[in-house]
Parts: sequence; C-alpha cells; structure tokens
Amino acid sequence: MQINPNKDTQLCMSLSGRPGNFGLRFHNHLYEQLGLNFYYKAFSSRDLPGAVGGIRALGIRGCGVSMPFKEACIALVDELDPSAAAIQSINTIVNTNGHLKAYNTDYIAIAQLLQSHAVPKDSTFALRGSGGMAKAVASALRDGGYKHGLIVARNEATGRALAESLGYEWQAELGARRPQMLINVTPIGMTGGPEADQLAFEPETIAAAQTVFDVVAIPSETPLIVRARADGKRVITGLEVIAIQALEQFVLYTGVRPNLEQFEKAVAFARSA
Repeated sequence: MQINPNKDTQLCMSLSGRPGNFGLRFHNHLYEQLGLNFYYKAFSSRDLPGAVGGIRALGIRGCGVSMPFKEACIALVDELDPSAAAIQSINTIVNTNGHLKAYNTDYIAIAQLLQSHAVPKDSTFALRGSGGMAKAVASALRDGGYKHGLIVARNEATGRALAESLGYEWQAELGARRPQMLINVTPIGMTGGPEADQLAFEPETIAAAQTVFDVVAIPSETPLIVRARADGKRVITGLEVIAIQALEQFVLYTGVRPNLEQFEKAVAFARSA
C-alpha cells in the first residue's frame, strides 16, 4: 500500500542534533508495507521546549529523541516508563491524547546486541562518553553482568557520576589501560561533525581489544569500526543499535510488531539511501 497522507494520517517524527534518513525511511517503509496510515519526518530544533510542546499540541503520535536531547527532554514530558526512569535518559516519546510518556529503547537494543554477539560477560571494558546514550549503554552492561568497567570522560562531573552510579571506575583519559572491549558513545567519527575522520581510541588500544562497539550510526562504518574490522575484532555497529531501537519505537507508536522478514527488509531499505 502506497502512503497517501490525509486528514486522519498520524504523524511521527524524530528530534536530533544531526537528523539522518535511516529512521524516516525505516518507519515509512513499514507503514507502507503494513498498510498503516502513518507518516514519519525527521527534524532538528534549537527550541526544544517549543518542539516538545508542538508534539503535544498538534497530536503527533510519537517522537524519536537523539543526541543531544536525551536528557533535556525529561523535564518536558509527563511520565517516564521504567526503561527511562531507571537511567534518566529517554529516546522515545509517545503521545496519547496529549499525555507524553517517555521510554528508552536504546537500552533494549544494547542488551539484545551484547547477547546476540556473545560478548563474554567477564570482559573488561572502557566506555568513552557520559551523556544520555552512555547511560543507556552502561546500564545495559551493568544489568547484563559486565562488572569490570571504566567510564572515560573528560567531563569529570558527569563521568564520575555515571561511573559511581553503576559501580564502575572513571578516568578522564584511557591512558595505558588495554580493556578487552572498547565502546564509543561520543560523536567522534560521526558524519558532519568536527571529528568525523578521527578514531575514538588509539590504534594500539584497538589492536589489543577483542570487541569494538561504536554507537555512532552515521556512517554505518565509522573509522573505529573500519579499523576494528581490519584488525579482525568482533564488532557491534551503531546501525545495529539504531535498527533494533527503531523497531521497538515502531511497536510503541503503532501497536504492531513486524515479523523478522519485514524488519530486515525495512533495515535494508533504510540503508539503501
């Protein structure tokens, strides 16, 4: 079924500092394939309260929330689902008759990926970053039984707070440490950013690791992932994260869960742009 928007079409959207096409193509492809009267559009905004107020006022059904808005949006919604309340970070807003409830489907995606990639639970790890997405990743690691972790963040206040809240260490820089798993949860390597061509970790640190996980999804093959693949490491990509969390958002917005074939076709379509 081709999407033909009308007065009854339900709008969903995303808010991001650097909007991409993946979510737009993923959701709209599934709406069309499943015959749902929805439409999805990506936005950015310098007026976050105004944007969230617009979701409520205009009856927009759902909104995906990306960096740098995952924590700032909390004060603007009416209710936090336990998935968001536990880590004080959101990535999804669902509007039900003007009531805005926030969720965190990033957490679900991270937990699934650690399991599906069979990352050993006794792995030592270093996570670079201390923002909203870092909270989701670090919380999924903690809850998944990964006990030996280091939060690497130049912002001592947020880095130390995140580490202490989850029972991990904090350092401003990785230094001579050589953990078995490296996780980047910063914009380093992101297309369009000032550090788009940079590695989130030094080459010798990557060479010593067993698993490399980059949450950055644009591009799908960041400099860190390219280097890790060349070194023969187990890799987890931001594309995998964004696909799973988008699926869970789709279910929250529509109440419909696509089957595996429909999901995989939507991911392939979203990547083809």
